Amino acid sequence: MILKIKDVSKSYANHTALKNINLEIPQGKIFGLLGPNGAGKTSLIRIINQITGPDIGTILFDGVELNPSHIEQIGYLPEERGLYKKMKVGEQLLYLAQLKGMSKSHATEQLKKWFIKFDIKDWWEKPVDDLSKGMQQKIQFISTIVHEPKLLILDEPFSGFDPINANLLKDEILTLKEKGTSIIFSTHRMESVEELCDEIALINKSEVVLSGNKNEIRNQFKQHKYKLEYKGELKSGSSFELLSNFNGIASIRMNQGVSSNQVLQELIGKVEVLAFAEIIPSFNDIFIEVVSNPKN
Repeated sequence: MILKIKDVSKSYANHTALKNINLEIPQGKIFGLLGPNGAGKTSLIRIINQITGPDIGTILFDGVELNPSHIEQIGYLPEERGLYKKMKVGEQLLYLAQLKGMSKSHATEQLKKWFIKFDIKDWWEKPVDDLSKGMQQKIQFISTIVHEPKLLILDEPFSGFDPINANLLKDEILTLKEKGTSIIFSTHRMESVEELCDEIALINKSEVVLSGNKNEIRNQFKQHKYKLEYKGELKSGSSFELLSNFNGIASIRMNQGVSSNQVLQELIGKVEVLAFAEIIPSFNDIFIEVVSNPKN
């Protein structure tokens, strides 16, 4: 585990931001940190970055209690970007890289590689103010990963990107993962969670209400529903309930104790089956269900 969060709580005046948070962030994986606005995600990210500290609880970074020396091993891309508008791009990136412990010569060498990779060689001498929002996002991303952090925290990383540059950034995130970087990915875009994350945690009202492997969680929320494409005339049977049916496409739910093979056998006896597949809930559906229907 790159990060182990143990019994962390945080309050501000009369507001409880985090309550008994326990999470393990695996090494070399993308970990989705999800939750509605105000759930506590930002408070947790600020604690990991040591901007604030927990009231109680501990955080272990690579097996050692989190301390200021770990700052150089963490990269943080905040949702609200913050570059110095009047500084030249190259000058600013060198400054930020040196804050993360890089020498000027090493930082220059690495930055030039990223400028070539992103095809932005002509931007080095330009002030940030002259760049579009999307260009500024690229610069901020480079500043976040140039020191090759062990842990990368991305808060809504695709905000402000057009589809082409969003795909470019996504490819770089996956490449970093392949090289062993551990990534905390905070977003409201559930399609990004589906595509990128290995594990997730959902925080709601200051508490972790759901966490684990992405595929295991999706299986946990399955409702034994299937999509059927067919020819013929279809009605509910002894092994299934017909939920919806229009123009040869139906949604059915298996009855309790019945296998999918039994349902399929009954269907074949009634209609010509063109396609039969289980309906796996999306993370958008899971998110809405868990947040809208808390257990307590």
